[in-house]
Amino acid sequence: AGFGAGLGLALASSAFIGGSFVLKKKGLLRLCGRARAGQGGHAYLREWLWWAGLLCMGVGEAANFAAYAFAPATLVTPLGALSVLVSAVLSSIFLNEQLNVHGKIGCILSILGSTVMVIHAPQEEEVSSLESMAEKLQDPGFIVFAVCVLVSSLLLIFVAGPRYGQSNVLVYVLVCSAIGSLSVSCVKGLGIALKELFSGKPVLKEPLGWVLLVCLVICISIQINYLNKALDIFSTSVVTPIYYVLFTTAVMTCSAILFKEWQHLVLDNIIGSISGFLTIVSGIFLLHAFRDMPFTPSLLPLFLQPARADPHPAWSTADRHQSCQHQPLLPSEDKGSQSAEEEEEE
Repeated sequence: AGFGAGLGLALASSAFIGGSFVLKKKGLLRLCGRARAGQGGHAYLREWLWWAGLLCMGVGEAANFAAYAFAPATLVTPLGALSVLVSAVLSSIFLNEQLNVHGKIGCILSILGSTVMVIHAPQEEEVSSLESMAEKLQDPGFIVFAVCVLVSSLLLIFVAGPRYGQSNVLVYVLVCSAIGSLSVSCVKGLGIALKELFSGKPVLKEPLGWVLLVCLVICISIQINYLNKALDIFSTSVVTPIYYVLFTTAVMTCSAILFKEWQHLVLDNIIGSISGFLTIVSGIFLLHAFRDMPFTPSLLPLFLQPARADPHPAWSTADRHQSCQHQPLLPSEDKGSQSAEEEEEE
């Protein structure tokens, strides 16, 4: 029951989040000369389409929140690839962004890779109370990871952002992905707290639950702000797949450090998880790298192209040119050899 509920909530979350990217981008495009998010403006707060996208993202994040409470992070996070598919398809319909054959193949590969990762995903350790969650949060490995995430995010925001934020899509997306790995940990802890609250335990008196709630609000606020900047500057078909790859990598790393998920895995599950993730990355690369390349029938192999009136026009022309080129060379050589023989005889 928990697996089915987590799977259904994760699928619903991907649908809502994928649609939210398109709605928010549509609202950002309607600013018409006002202060845009890419230049630090907040005029998008007056657009109802942007608020509709934010509402869809809120519903998707709520479903994602519930999915993390019922299922492990290694099951929920890879299914986020479906949001890439939803966003790419809707962007091609409503935003006139190109989705060629390479993009469609990339979407299919992302779905297949997510399926493989779900099948071979490691199961996290059982965390059933806030006390056990507090013990894991105090682990030295997780503390080092959290400090590295915060320091790198500050460097990206205050050092790399003013210099390269307008030209490099990785700057703002890296901020969202790094902070997102911490927000998933907060979501997992709050899900455990809600389960204990519904079971009748005095969770509201525990300070850890309130600390996780405050940290989650801060992390989500940072993610929304810099995701808006990335969407305003770059294409949705660029931001969405790159954000998925980096966010999934950060979450999987954080979950492995926090919950020690990879310690008791057999070799075939390790290979399956890595292969599934690489398949997703390959699909995302196809979706991103060839998004502006037109795919016409002339790019097909010759045996798949439509039949022509003259099946070999180039060959016949080349043969005629070749014969014309070789004909004057042979007589000149013969004449040269004949003149050389006459001179020798004289």
